[in-house]
Amino acid sequence: MNKEIYFNRMTLKSKRTKIIKTEAEKFGFISCGISKAEFLEDHASNLEKWLKKNYNGKMSYMERNFDKRLDPRKLVQDSKSVISLSFNYYTKKKQLDPNSFKVSKYAFGNDYHFVIKNKLNKLLSSLKNKIGDFNARVFVDSAPVMERAWAERSGLGWVGKNTLMISKKKGSYFFLAEIICDLELDYDIPVMDHCGTCTACIDACPTDAIIKPYVLDSNKCISYLTIELKDSIPKQFENKMQDWIFGCDICQDVCPWNKFSKENEHALFQPSDKFLNMKKNDWIELTEETFKKVFKNSPIKRANFKGLKKNISFIKNSN
Repeated sequence: MNKEIYFNRMTLKSKRTKIIKTEAEKFGFISCGISKAEFLEDHASNLEKWLKKNYNGKMSYMERNFDKRLDPRKLVQDSKSVISLSFNYYTKKKQLDPNSFKVSKYAFGNDYHFVIKNKLNKLLSSLKNKIGDFNARVFVDSAPVMERAWAERSGLGWVGKNTLMISKKKGSYFFLAEIICDLELDYDIPVMDHCGTCTACIDACPTDAIIKPYVLDSNKCISYLTIELKDSIPKQFENKMQDWIFGCDICQDVCPWNKFSKENEHALFQPSDKFLNMKKNDWIELTEETFKKVFKNSPIKRANFKGLKKNISFIKNSN
């Protein structure tokens, strides 16, 4: 049976599903899965317990919009489907000075919020041209959406012991994004957890942030301490930061599944030579003017100049 005949015999929702997945690939997304928009009952109690233990640290925004966080139908009227997408950011490129301060790979290029939001809007426009108008909203880590829960339900991978989304074929170095819409579509099924008996991420974490498999205490996480925390880094983390000044990749770098990660080819996620060439002293002597020039479009701006210098000072003085 040729492809045209097969497509014509498909149901309307199957045709729409195929169009969505085909278009997502055209726009550079490495995975696309779909799940039914409904209340995340299996996540409600876990989220409540996690918040009650203050594992969210000073991220008080995670306590707000509890109902919306668990039910996408409260975010998009009459929504029926959550389309989960992933976009690769892995790079083999490294900061040239091995003794320099470290920055997470996700921050090597431009701010993903803007890059992927732009791609999502273009994808949505293309889908409406092919399917017809429908009600939808796009999300990139910018609203109370439990992106990993939806990605897991949509079959993009499983949530690993380090609490990050992992794919057997793609590793974990990818951003997540969603389109919540009022279309009825064919739904994917979750994949099995393939962490097995491995505890590499737990064993490697220098601050013991993964307090047990699948549970992260943000208060101890280097990414939280260097990005989200606006206060001074607590003294208990002296000599434990391993020179990370913005984010941390330790639990991903040691994950065996990341041997399948492939180099991203997106121009906007490529690091500049100026950034890669920065030595430790360049960071220490960094001025606000240089910060604004070098990191103009970078997610590092989220820490702001004072926040980044605070991180640098803490690590410099504790080593």
